[in-house]
Amino acid sequence: MDLIKIGKFIADCRKEKNITQEQLAEKLYITDRAVSKWERGLSLPDADKMLDLCNILGINVNELLNGEKIDMKDYEKKNEELLIELAKQDELKNKKLMTCMWTLLITSALFYSGILFISTSLLEEGFLLGTIISVSTVLFVIAAFIALKFELDAGYYECKKCHHRFVPTYLQVLMAPHMSTTRHLKCPKCGKKSWAKKVMSKGDENEE
Repeated sequence: MDLIKIGKFIADCRKEKNITQEQLAEKLYITDRAVSKWERGLSLPDADKMLDLCNILGINVNELLNGEKIDMKDYEKKNEELLIELAKQDELKNKKLMTCMWTLLITSALFYSGILFISTSLLEEGFLLGTIISVSTVLFVIAAFIALKFELDAGYYECKKCHHRFVPTYLQVLMAPHMSTTRHLKCPKCGKKSWAKKVMSKGDENEE
């Protein structure tokens, strides 16, 4: 997705409507700085602002995300290209979340192990040693809970029985037996429990 192209398109459409950045920002209840960032290709409009933005500029969301006006004869092709691009972006985001999860887990585990080794080697049993171990344990547990949230937010779990891809609740993931990121979960589609593996894309299914 070409943010520079999209930003220029927003600016061109705004100018065609004889609207300033300040006026557009006022209509959308945002700051003109946000509009400036869109038009410079530094960010995309939030999903909850896209439809309002398109209505003001007289375009549709497909045209906005393609960064150009679309002829009806090319609409289906452009729509297909956009869906493919969005799927790639979603998969890339999910992979980054999984990278964050593993980085956090490995870093916190190394830090926890290092603190335990150093403190037990240098300190005698007592209040200070107990405090260090307790605090480091709490921090490690918090890091593990955050890493689990990264795992949950990254992609989907695929049912081994019917291959439906779904997103469970945090509590379901937390309580489920697991082997790495493969978890024993109940599928909302077939109602059966299986070892659901982690996948990064939704596939051809529509999420329920």
